[in-house]
Amino acid sequence: MNNKKFKMFVLIWIGQLVSVIGTSLTSFALGFWVLTETGSVTQFSMIILSLVLPTVIVSPFAGVIIDRFSRKKLMILSNCVAAFSTMIILVLVLTNSLEIWHIYLTAALASTFNTFLMPAYQSIISLLVSKEQLGRANGMIQIGESASIIIAPTVAGFLLHLYGLQAVIIIDLIAFTFAITTLFFAKIPEIISKNTTKLNPKQFLAEAKEGWNYLMARPAFKWLLIFGAAINLLLGFLNVLMQPLIIALSSEQTLGIVLSITGFGMLLGGIIISIWGGPKNRINGMFLSCGLAGVMIALTGLTTSIVFITACFFLFLFLIPIVNSCSQALWQSKVEPTIQGRVFTIRRMLGVSLYPLAIIMAGPLVDKVLNPIMEPGGLLANSVGQIIGVGEGRGIGLLFIIIGILFVIVTATIYLQPKVRNIDKDIPDAIVEEKLLTETV
Repeated sequence: MNNKKFKMFVLIWIGQLVSVIGTSLTSFALGFWVLTETGSVTQFSMIILSLVLPTVIVSPFAGVIIDRFSRKKLMILSNCVAAFSTMIILVLVLTNSLEIWHIYLTAALASTFNTFLMPAYQSIISLLVSKEQLGRANGMIQIGESASIIIAPTVAGFLLHLYGLQAVIIIDLIAFTFAITTLFFAKIPEIISKNTTKLNPKQFLAEAKEGWNYLMARPAFKWLLIFGAAINLLLGFLNVLMQPLIIALSSEQTLGIVLSITGFGMLLGGIIISIWGGPKNRINGMFLSCGLAGVMIALTGLTTSIVFITACFFLFLFLIPIVNSCSQALWQSKVEPTIQGRVFTIRRMLGVSLYPLAIIMAGPLVDKVLNPIMEPGGLLANSVGQIIGVGEGRGIGLLFIIIGILFVIVTATIYLQPKVRNIDKDIPDAIVEEKLLTETV
């Protein structure tokens, strides 16, 4: 892969970076609007659910389209639909007509097309970036996600206070425009599809099944899919309950500070991995980092000290870009480019398939079970409570200890599988055949 192609990746990355930050601003602002309008954590969590469910439903079929058609055009279309969804929200805000169900529907629409966006983006990377640079490229993508965590709460809060919700949405639309423009001018290699038969329903299902068969024929991939689904289930609890934990132990103002500091941990991790490129043995790097991340989660539940909790979350988020970059680079280097769309969408679907379960269970589990047994006089007050304390936030603390331990157990269990540890030897690197590539203009 030449330097010109890497520069093209950088152009696309900049556009998507701006888009991710813009979308995060709107997501934070709409979430804040729902909480202030309803005071309901359940209705707030339903936004997350409306983002996840379309991914689970659409993913098995999206891969066929990604592998058959222009990835560049699919990325442009996905960004355009997401921008259209945001435009609908803007109109509703300006006419004082916005209701919560509007947010659910537009979020679901945007998420449906985002199911095409991310796998297409990930498969393009392996066509533009050399295998040696995959870790660095994926680290750069992690920078965008972490930057949005830092920027969104502060900037969105500032804009909401001074100019209202419409200002945040307008900035998001400008970001979409920038992302679409960079994609329009980017020259992206496309794989000439080997499937020339007409895409009727029977053929569609047959091609979708090819992605599944490809994964099932390789035991290491099967174990990695189980690993991803289990870890994302645990992360679902963490994502729903992190903010309530901080608020229970401090205040809304402290929450903003903690989110910014911990987000910087993720940004730092992304910067380091993008400069370093990651460990040569990606499996070892991924599982070691994930195990350490589990330890950090468990430690957050042991104390009510906001400083200690912030430090643990900082280190946890610092490790996440390393895990994600190693994992993504491994899949990109091992999966044949001609089938990456189908494989990546199945991986994405299974990865988030258990996530809605965590969203649905987290609130009731804490409110109905864990908080009561960790109150003074509760079932565990005189045992576990003697170690981690009792009262406000201790139910969530106990759950974080359990999640951290499960993180380590799942990581160790999957890593002990010989097929996973020896994936580099057992599965050869995929080769991009130049004769199967054509360049879009």
